[in-house]
Amino acid sequence: MEEKGFIRVALAGHPNSGKTSVFNRLTGSKQHTGNWPGVTVEKKEGYFSYMGYKVIVTDLPGIYGLSSAYSIDERIAKTFLTEENPDVIVVVVDSTNLDRNLYLPIQLLEMGFNLVLDLNMIDEARKFLKINSTELSRILGIPVVETAANTGEGIEDLKKKIIEAFEKRRGDKGLKIDYGRLEDEIERLWNLVGREYPRWVVIRALEEDQDVLNMIKGLENGAEIIEEIKASRDRITRKFGFDPETIIVERRFGYIKGLVRRVTERKGTEDRLALSDKIDSIVTNRILGIPIFTLVMFFTFEIVFKLGGPISELIDEAFITLSGRIPGEGPIHSLLAEGVIPGLRAVLVFLPNIALLFLVITILEDSGYMARAAFVMDKIMHTMGLHGKSSIPMILGFGCNVPAIMATRTLESEKDRILTIMVIPLMSCSARLPIYVLFSSVFFPGKEGVVLFSLYMLGIVLAVVVAKLLDTLFFKGEVAPLVMELPPYRMPNLRGVLIQTWIRTELFLRKAGMIIFSVSVLVWILGNIPFGVEYASEDSLIGKIGKSISPLLEPAGFGFWQAAVSLLFGILAKEVVVGTLGTLYGREGLREAISREFTPLSAYSFMIMSLIYIPCVATVAVIRRETNSWRWTALAISYSLLLGWILSVLVYQVGSFFNEPIN
Repeated sequence: MEEKGFIRVALAGHPNSGKTSVFNRLTGSKQHTGNWPGVTVEKKEGYFSYMGYKVIVTDLPGIYGLSSAYSIDERIAKTFLTEENPDVIVVVVDSTNLDRNLYLPIQLLEMGFNLVLDLNMIDEARKFLKINSTELSRILGIPVVETAANTGEGIEDLKKKIIEAFEKRRGDKGLKIDYGRLEDEIERLWNLVGREYPRWVVIRALEEDQDVLNMIKGLENGAEIIEEIKASRDRITRKFGFDPETIIVERRFGYIKGLVRRVTERKGTEDRLALSDKIDSIVTNRILGIPIFTLVMFFTFEIVFKLGGPISELIDEAFITLSGRIPGEGPIHSLLAEGVIPGLRAVLVFLPNIALLFLVITILEDSGYMARAAFVMDKIMHTMGLHGKSSIPMILGFGCNVPAIMATRTLESEKDRILTIMVIPLMSCSARLPIYVLFSSVFFPGKEGVVLFSLYMLGIVLAVVVAKLLDTLFFKGEVAPLVMELPPYRMPNLRGVLIQTWIRTELFLRKAGMIIFSVSVLVWILGNIPFGVEYASEDSLIGKIGKSISPLLEPAGFGFWQAAVSLLFGILAKEVVVGTLGTLYGREGLREAISREFTPLSAYSFMIMSLIYIPCVATVAVIRRETNSWRWTALAISYSLLLGWILSVLVYQVGSFFNEPIN
């Protein structure tokens, strides 16, 4: 078919509306990722061909509306929509919560954009709601399509609606909402600005949109109009007791409420949102919220150990069998038997535990509880000077610190972003899990979940304390409370949970496999230099490197060179700590070696050091990129190294003083 041309489409919508899932369904593998010009925020673009058109799709950052105070993501989305002027904007909304999700498309319709409204998650909405999408389309004058991105339902229809919206573009100047008592002021200011400009310009000016106000300043009588706008705002505030922005927002939500009543019909008597409210009265309760969150975390780690342990033992036996069946002799045999296989074995044996952790976290996310966990944690962090929204990227840090740091882009204030970035490395990521599993299973059998729980809680406590300290030293000002939309509880989709768990586990597996293989080879080479020396002995190059560092670790209880080397290589990636120990103790056996070298007290001290000391190279790189400052990057490295050393030494020395075994 002859190509008719290009259609530029923007995907917009609330965070967690399924917008990115719709993007993936539309574009499949025909997508690429880069950065938006001038910033480090990720930009996703893709395309699909349909009905003779090549449709280029841009997935915008999630936004709730075109507000006056913008985070980086909000500025990017607004700039793209208003300056790039895409041919079609597909607004993806959560159809289970139309009252809130329709605010953004109503704003865009007021501004005259060419919209397609995508009622996503329609499979969930149908359980308790009947939506007349035909009537909704008629009232708004735009195509409306129902989709369920998790199953692919409605995606073909969405493609058709995009083409339809492009070929039958709206010719009017936008949706007109009656703002009641503001209409006289709007009409007066519109005449002053000039009727050649659309009505929404005046409305946005009354909302103090700085981009619109700057545009008005550039007019011939711009200064005079700006003064009239200020005078109009003052009159409205004095007359009605509210500023214009508040009245405008109320009228928009009033319009939306009437619209939703007209096009929806609730099924039966079950009110899912009311059920969510009842559950929230318990899980986000001022008194019960934190204990419940603590119990959820504790049982998560218990599941990770109890279910993962038997599978890990099978993998360990497989590696032992494999290691004993490597044929031949010489350097290649030594590299495989003493370097690569022990290094991989040391980490991959804990893959079931890591996969289970990802599985539980994914279920908590899909059910809607993770949003509540962030809300509950806000009560603690706000008192410590950390922004409420910071709880969201911090919880993401339990999976991996790198995307967690990138998630701070949603924070409006530079101060809030910096503070959150600086403490996220204290969140115990999945790469540290093999260290905890190994040492706790050897030294604290039966109490592994308790030990792991204590380390994760220690990271959280340290994060809020460090944030408060940095806030006091470098920043001043009040911290805004957390205001976020809590989605209704959902039964997690089994297919979606398994896919997401597999994606996260595969990413860990690929990353760990590649890095551990490379480091295992490097450790094996250094352990055989100079040639002829006994492998991985004190006289080898790696032994000499470790012996030069180990005196610094003596006060912490693990002042032997193998521990020093493992921590040194752990800077590349935390998975490498266990992998390096496995390579160095390959002949003897890792569990037997550490049970000889460590005590329960020094093992716990070692785990504390592994939790806190220098972030991995990838995390350091993203800190530098997101802060755009070597000063903050150097501070993150130095404070974490010093804090890790002090706490591990403190635990060991105090424990030794009382001479009481931990277990």
